[in-house]
Amino acid sequence: MDSSGESRRLVVVGGGMVAQRFVEALRARDTAGTWQVDVFAEEPRKPYDRVALTKYFEVRDPEELTLGDPALWDDPAVTLHRDCAVTAIDREARTVTDRLGRVHPYDELVLATGSNAAMPPIPGNDLPGVFVYRTIDDVAALRGWVEQKREAGTTAGGFVKPVRGAVIGGGLLGLEAAGALKALGAEATVIEFGTHLMGVQIDLGGGHALKRLINDKGIGVRPQTATSAMKPHKRTGHVGHLEFGDGGRLDVDVVVVATGVRPRDELARTAGLEIGERGGAVVDLACRTSDEHVHAIGEVACIEGRCIGLVAPGYAMAEVVVDRLLGGEATFPGADTATKLKLSGVDVASFGDAHGRTEDAMEVVWADPAAGVYKKLVLSDDARTLLGGVFVGDAAPYASLRPMLGSQLPGDPGAFLLPEGGGGAPALELPDDANVCSCNNVSAGTIRAAVTEHECTDVAGVKACTRAGTTCGSCLPLVKKITNTELQRAGITVSNALCEHFELTRAQLFDAVRVADLHTFTEIIGRFGRVPEGADGPGRGCDICKPVVASILASLGNGHILAGEQATLQDTNDHMLANLQKDGTYSVVPRMPGGEVTPEGLIVVGEVARDFGLYTKITGGQRIDMFGARVEQLPDIWRRLVDAGFESGHAYGKSLRTVKSCVGSTWCRYGVQDSVGMAVDLELRYRGLRSPHKLKLGVSGCARECAEARGKDVGVIATEKGWNVYVGGNGGFTPRHAQLLAEDLTDEELVRTIDRFLMYYVRTADRLQRTATWIQDVEGGLEGVRKVILEDSLGIAADLDEAMARHVANYEDEWRAVLDDPEKLRRFSSFVNAPRTADPTLAYVPERGQRRPATDEERASGVIIAGPKLEVRA
Repeated sequence: MDSSGESRRLVVVGGGMVAQRFVEALRARDTAGTWQVDVFAEEPRKPYDRVALTKYFEVRDPEELTLGDPALWDDPAVTLHRDCAVTAIDREARTVTDRLGRVHPYDELVLATGSNAAMPPIPGNDLPGVFVYRTIDDVAALRGWVEQKREAGTTAGGFVKPVRGAVIGGGLLGLEAAGALKALGAEATVIEFGTHLMGVQIDLGGGHALKRLINDKGIGVRPQTATSAMKPHKRTGHVGHLEFGDGGRLDVDVVVVATGVRPRDELARTAGLEIGERGGAVVDLACRTSDEHVHAIGEVACIEGRCIGLVAPGYAMAEVVVDRLLGGEATFPGADTATKLKLSGVDVASFGDAHGRTEDAMEVVWADPAAGVYKKLVLSDDARTLLGGVFVGDAAPYASLRPMLGSQLPGDPGAFLLPEGGGGAPALELPDDANVCSCNNVSAGTIRAAVTEHECTDVAGVKACTRAGTTCGSCLPLVKKITNTELQRAGITVSNALCEHFELTRAQLFDAVRVADLHTFTEIIGRFGRVPEGADGPGRGCDICKPVVASILASLGNGHILAGEQATLQDTNDHMLANLQKDGTYSVVPRMPGGEVTPEGLIVVGEVARDFGLYTKITGGQRIDMFGARVEQLPDIWRRLVDAGFESGHAYGKSLRTVKSCVGSTWCRYGVQDSVGMAVDLELRYRGLRSPHKLKLGVSGCARECAEARGKDVGVIATEKGWNVYVGGNGGFTPRHAQLLAEDLTDEELVRTIDRFLMYYVRTADRLQRTATWIQDVEGGLEGVRKVILEDSLGIAADLDEAMARHVANYEDEWRAVLDDPEKLRRFSSFVNAPRTADPTLAYVPERGQRRPATDEERASGVIIAGPKLEVRA
């Protein structure tokens, strides 16, 4: 406060990630109410996670990307002015003028205007169909354009002409943009001027490995290619093709330019602040510009001679300015330029001196070109001090090695690069000053102090106390490891209890239920449950233990999941044998083993979708998904599907989802084995197998790997001698390549190996644990799993074989059983007194020829779209 006792005025220009972090940190520390803050955002929404921009294609709701606690913007000391850019700064009067002409005074000013996507001066860069990739509005416009082009390319007969896309720029953002085009169903080719992809972050060897991985995703790459012009299509006037400096050409329907960023320093320039040689407001280590009352943070700040286009240094600058405004003397600690590519199925990370430019530096490299794996450590000339690293195809060592930057590594550095199960990597004890979370500048010592000084007893508490792992989340495995180690040192037992009702882990409970031969939740909780504090008894369980017990009972062959007491244990999806969607309707996915389906089957699916007005889509697992079914429609839909020979695809369960396959030797001239036949056999064998998490398999008929088997929990690849089997591949937010378990197996050996692997996982994995992380937790890692499966090191192989045989023998299609049971059918009604009435709040609009749920705005306008046998009103 000033001498009069009133709060001082602080204006923040910019509403991005760094601005949000600055305001959040200031409000957390300004307990005396010194500052009244006005934030001026150019975009019409609250600050959002620009790092996760590609996720917008999945969620389609900008609010899902909103940063931090929404209550921040309800704070009476903070005013967020959305869609209200600042147009001028009067440094002498200490005021800013917004786009509406309003003048706002300030005592201190913080510039957090970020940067713009750079647009190179290529002729034709202003053609319709040319986009940048920087904001939610950018990606929304890109999505709309691709969908428009797809619709325009759809013939009357239903043939869809592929949308051809190109991305100019092969850096981090360019690859994410290429992934976004693929996610939208478009073709994608990356045009890179340099020798290799991500040239700023990784070396040439890593670039070659990355190109292979990107090609495996179906994305083309043209390195060392200069785009000389963008030319219009003669008929539409939209962008139609690219011309290259070497005389080449590429036909396109959409172009994304991702060639870097430029600091948004227009306000700083017109206000007369000192500007860096390559742009940006020049600041000192206190993040103060040439005007002592004006600060700059994030990508607009030119600090130590450069602007840094990463969020972590921007957050560090925000913390420095907060400290200075509250009377401290903090200075910028330097930029952590570690980066990690966020593209599903492509693992890339680098840190420190990734290019080995330090004098006398030496490099240790481990590479597996066939698998697309390249790992390198840069070390001092005595091979002891870690200077940097590059990881492509397997970035597992990144989380633990990056905090060791500048420190001495114990033991042989090469041991840290060996594949999991290769052995030899010594345990790392991070020094207190090692930076664990670069986004929030949280050290190992700070995490340890959260346990020892602030009484945090779990990862959630450490996250809340330190903010470690709350931005990109890549450091969370390391945060958990440090937290648990510190708890154990403090003599605090690290609880692995399932929940407050069971002290056992999921694996322990599985064995207990199996040995005790229990068949109901009441029996199980009565025998193995505990009484929570303040309760008279273990009660009826909770949302954690009930689905786990339901899964265990299903895995042990305890009958239909909706029979008797088991029905009360299921979560929403299992309860209705269908996936609940965001609008309250359900999706229907009939099983198509190996992706194989007859023409008659396709006709039935099409007729069902048409008659019930369902949206249809081919899934990534080679199935047909039908969306928009109401609860009371599910039995009618499934009766027609079951009568046609279909059965439940278990898309709603933590169980086997799909076994993806190529066409193999049946049709493909490269195929060496019958991949379709094997995929069908495997899917029919493991259908209905309940597990700790969903399971996906893939079978490729040759080494060309068209079924992408190495991205699956179990991947099978044909060889001239038989089958190779890979395990532990996962998609999702932490994609992992599967690892080789066994080679050149016969059909019989392959099935037995997969039987044992799956049943071992089902019995021993933790709740909601994917196979990739489970393998890491098994003693000995992959080698430990191999010994159990192939060498019977625990003496349980026969038991695992018997358990799988029992599952196969007792399989029953869940939907057929429901249709044959009037009692089970009773649960499928929307309302007790009106079982056939649609939800009156639903509204639908057409999109790409099919219906979709209406937006809030469309619903408010009273939109009605009626499909066959469907009438819904707003």
